[in-house]
Amino acid sequence: MEMKNEDQITQQAQRPKYDCLLFDLDDTLYPLNSGLANAIDKNIKDYMVEKLGAEPSKTGELVNLLYSNYGTTIAGLRAIGYDIDYEEYYSFVHGKLPYENLKPDPVLRNLLLSLPYRKLIFTNSDKVHTIKALERLGLEDCFEGMICFETLNPIQKSTVFYYEADIKFEGSKSINPTPKNGVECSEIFDIIEHFAQPEPSAVLPETPIICKPSEHAIKLALKMANLNPQRTLFFEDSVRNIQSGKRLGLHTVLVGRSYRVKGADYAMESIHNLKEAVPELWEADIKAQVACPGTEKLAVETSDI
Repeated sequence: MEMKNEDQITQQAQRPKYDCLLFDLDDTLYPLNSGLANAIDKNIKDYMVEKLGAEPSKTGELVNLLYSNYGTTIAGLRAIGYDIDYEEYYSFVHGKLPYENLKPDPVLRNLLLSLPYRKLIFTNSDKVHTIKALERLGLEDCFEGMICFETLNPIQKSTVFYYEADIKFEGSKSINPTPKNGVECSEIFDIIEHFAQPEPSAVLPETPIICKPSEHAIKLALKMANLNPQRTLFFEDSVRNIQSGKRLGLHTVLVGRSYRVKGADYAMESIHNLKEAVPELWEADIKAQVACPGTEKLAVETSDI
C-alpha cells in the first residue's frame, strides 16, 4: 500500500499543470497591425450612422463609451435601447473586412499542433468571422471547437452549438430580444450626456448580451466546455478580459505586450513567442503524460446564422 501511494504521488507530481488552452481570436492569434481592427472600428461607426441615424461627429465617443462600459459595442447598443438585428450587425461590421491581410501562419500552426492539450477558441466575435479568420490563417483544424457570440447569445429559441457533432458543450440559453431593463427603441439612453455630467446620477442600463469581460460570460464558457479554471491557460490581448479570467481562477497570458500587468501570469509581444514565454508547455515529462486527443476540424460551414 505504501508503494502504491508513492506511485500516486509521483504520477501527481508529473501531471501537467494545464488541461486546456483557451484562445481569444482577434488581435491574439493575428497581430493588431493586420488592419482588421481599424476596419472593424470604421464599419461600426458607419453602421451607427447608416442604420441608427447617429451623428457622425459623435460616433467616436459613442463607440469608446459603449466598448469601455459593456465589453463590446453591440452589447452597449442593446443596453441603451437599440433593437439590433445581430445577423445584420455582424454582416455589416465584418462583411467588408480586409481578410486578404491575414496570411497562412505555418509557424503558429506548428506551435499549436505540437501542444498536447485541448485547444479552444473563446471570442466575442460571430461564427462566420471566426471561421473566415481561422481559415485565412490556416488554423481551422488546430482547435477542438469554439465559443463565439452565437454560442453565448443564441438567436434561435433552441440551444445552439457551433462545434463538431461529437462535442457537447451544454448550458447555452436563448436571449430575450427585449433589453432586461425594459428600455424601448424609442427611449434611447444618452450615454454621452450621462458621462458629461460632473457626477452622473443615473445607473447605466444593463445589456442582455453575454460577452467578455463579464465574469458571467467566462463562467458560462467554462461550464459549456467542462473546464476547470485552475487547469486552464487563457490567452488574450485584452487586459480587462485577462483580469476577469484571473478573478475566476484562470491562468492567464497577455498577448501583445512584453511586460506583465495585474492579472497576467505571462506576457508576450506576439503569439509566436509562446514557446519562449511558456516553455513548460513543451516539457518532455509533461508531453509524455498528456493524452493528446485527435485534432478535429472545426465545422466550417459559412451559411447564414
